[in-house]
Amino acid sequence: MLTIRMRRVGARKRPFFRLVVTESRAARDGRALEVLGHYDPTAQPEMVEIDRPRLRRWVSRGAQPSATVRTLLARNPEQPEPPGSDAVVSAPPAEPQSEPETASEPEAQSEQESEQEQDA
Repeated sequence: MLTIRMRRVGARKRPFFRLVVTESRAARDGRALEVLGHYDPTAQPEMVEIDRPRLRRWVSRGAQPSATVRTLLARNPEQPEPPGSDAVVSAPPAEPQSEPETASEPEAQSEQESEQEQDA
């Protein structure tokens, strides 16, 4: 049976957890099928980052969240995205990339320059 639980990855006296999907009989810090997010209880306020669509996908496939994960999800309910906002807020907008020039482009550029001179 699959379970969604927390894996401790922090140093001693500095806990940090990953929310993972794993086989229920596997060790607490054993191999996971997928990492769904992370939880930092030492941050003020505590930081929880969860990939909610992936979490819903695993739950629909039969994965059972542990009691601790259920409590964590209840304390941090999913907040709806405002209409018109991008799904990834922290990523800056992509800048258009300039294409490298090829042998035929200088000819095209010189034609454009000559057209601009004629228009002026």
